[in-house]
Amino acid sequence: MRGTCLFVVGLLLLVASGCGSSAPTDGGDDTGRVATVSDGDTLRLDDGRRVRLVQIDAPEAGRECWGDDAARALRALVPVGTTVTLERDPALDDRDRFGRLLRYVSVAGRNLNVELVRSGAAAPYFFRGERGRHAGELVVSAKAARGARRGLWGACSRARLVPGRTVATGAR
Repeated sequence: MRGTCLFVVGLLLLVASGCGSSAPTDGGDDTGRVATVSDGDTLRLDDGRRVRLVQIDAPEAGRECWGDDAARALRALVPVGTTVTLERDPALDDRDRFGRLLRYVSVAGRNLNVELVRSGAAAPYFFRGERGRHAGELVVSAKAARGARRGLWGACSRARLVPGRTVATGAR
């Protein structure tokens, strides 16, 4: 009887610790499958989690210059059903004020946050000036995209590269 009790207690401890959970508790990488893409920097996973791509900002779909194009760019990178890896940056907030997970999102080792900035579909955005582990690469990618007039940098004359502020591209 004592052995059975110890087994049950051990099993309860495993369950309580999150064994089998898809969301890591240590800040490590996680995976999920894309259910929808809301706009150029936000997606929802099939388990219901909402993810905001951290350290970038895309123009608002339906309202701002290049907003619909930014949403199409993210949809092209992560069609519904795509398995993505989510990387938490321990130097940054875990969630935003809307409860969305703040993550770098990658597919097959390709950082989509950086890719969206490189293509001109988004700009770096360092909330409260905080710079995460990919901040340098995001700034370099944005400057290259702006210099080549890719994406929003060629289409939106009001766009400015100010990483401490959300991207403002003007009305569409």
